[in-house]
Amino acid sequence: MIEQNISEKLHTAFLPLLLSVENESHNHSSRQGSETHFKVTLVSTAFIGLSAVARHRAVYAILQNELQNGVHALALHTYAPEEWLGQSPVSPLCKGGEKAS
Repeated sequence: MIEQNISEKLHTAFLPLLLSVENESHNHSSRQGSETHFKVTLVSTAFIGLSAVARHRAVYAILQNELQNGVHALALHTYAPEEWLGQSPVSPLCKGGEKAS
């Protein structure tokens, strides 16, 4: 539900050329099925000429409700179209939150 809300809000706000919202809660000390940690990769013309800080602030403004109500971590990878190289960085596992296999 939260993952879908994030995706819908970012789609509406930024009209992305590429949008990926990944629930990474399982890589952390979160209970099974939780939606607390997300990785967002967003490529949009809306980011042309904006600094990384300005891009992140714009995303945080759109997702303010989610960040105040359960989303604990949001890894943002925001790109203007000419900056996108086809892959966002791999997220590290949470220290102390790795799940034993």
